[in-house]
Amino acid sequence: MKMTSLAEELGSTTYPGRGIVIGKSKNGKYAVTAYFIMGRSENSRNRVFVEDGEGIRTQAFDPAKLSDPSLIIYAPVRVLGNKTIVTNGDQTDTIYELMDKQQTFEQALRTREFEPDAPNYTPRISGIMHVEDGKYNYAMSILKSNNGNPDACNRYTFAYENPVAGEGHFIHTYMNDGNPLPSFEGEPVLVDIGDDIDAFTELVWNKLNADNKVSLFVRYIDIETGKYESRIVNKNK
Repeated sequence: MKMTSLAEELGSTTYPGRGIVIGKSKNGKYAVTAYFIMGRSENSRNRVFVEDGEGIRTQAFDPAKLSDPSLIIYAPVRVLGNKTIVTNGDQTDTIYELMDKQQTFEQALRTREFEPDAPNYTPRISGIMHVEDGKYNYAMSILKSNNGNPDACNRYTFAYENPVAGEGHFIHTYMNDGNPLPSFEGEPVLVDIGDDIDAFTELVWNKLNADNKVSLFVRYIDIETGKYESRIVNKNK
């Protein structure tokens, strides 16, 4: 697979929806993840990321304008021991709870499917990072309708053992803007990952469509020590 510039990939569409990037920094020191949300409706745009323990949650920026919290208020990031879970919905909690009961990432996601938001049937995208004793691997998943048919759920998991320094993978909910919105297709896109958390955060935020972007979370985890640094950027301040 040919590597694509993350900057170019982010800038190639006005509406990738929600997206997850996971990989390893170019210097090989950090396990890296980014999660962003976008919105077209007032309800979707009325959000911010806030810290919640070792993870984050979404929160209404103006509670008076919150009309339907069902698919927009959730914890995108949670930490279970040496595992960091990143998703675009409340399946974060499903993965956390079932992996805590010794089930696997895939087994946990078997209990879920795409979002019930006809006619889009937005895919559920999820990632898990495992950092322990100087070793690192990650996996990504997408649960999607069968070409818009809600009677069938297609399930794809992509596992990455011994990630290569400077490489990451990017998966997002939609291929581009539309009505209905077309679901992501194919494998997660191979993208470049830099060493500096602030430069990486700035790159992702600046390349997302200015009208539609809402919030961004970035975390760099030191693979040797497990210590991490995080950044949150919210359009609503």
